[in-house]
Amino acid sequence: MSSPNDLTARARIRDAAIELFADRGIDGATVRDIAMKAGVSSGLLRHHFGSKEGLRDACDEFVVSELTGVQTRFLEFPSLERIQPEWLRMQRYLIRSLVDGSPTAQVLFDRLVDYGEQWVRSTDLKVADPRAYSAVLCVMKMSMFTMGEQLSRVLGVNTAEPAGWARMLSASLEIFSHALVTPEQAEQLRGALARFQTPEEQP
Repeated sequence: MSSPNDLTARARIRDAAIELFADRGIDGATVRDIAMKAGVSSGLLRHHFGSKEGLRDACDEFVVSELTGVQTRFLEFPSLERIQPEWLRMQRYLIRSLVDGSPTAQVLFDRLVDYGEQWVRSTDLKVADPRAYSAVLCVMKMSMFTMGEQLSRVLGVNTAEPAGWARMLSASLEIFSHALVTPEQAEQLRGALARFQTPEEQP
């Protein structure tokens, strides 16, 4: 059984890896860099996780658990919780993992789409295709993070930090709270798009 000191070291290694993997990707972050950031030896990292890939798997599982918990709490009690810096880091990690093709991150994305679809079906929203609605909404929201460097540059604020994150999401709330097309325009567009769908593709 691991001692409390070992558990503390394991958590430090995991947290350092989450930050470096988010910044550099798994290929760009070396075992030595992660160990140095965590203040441990490379040998201790391998003792706890076996390899960099094993460490990435542990980070994936931790981030999936944490972010799933946040999503579940939001669905049960829809309110903004106090912004925690570690949540922002985990969001960045998740986006980077999806870009890098992490299987666990893909599982989490699927789960987020499932939660979104569940939420849509529980509301009075009149949505023709709840699954597609949830999936596209997830991608639209995540694109703010994949384009984080560009957003930070044009806004002059780091969107990976709480103040920049809040400004970015405030703008997204403005967008979602105003209809960009009229009901008549939406109906015309749906009719035009329907011509591109085969019978098998229609919901």
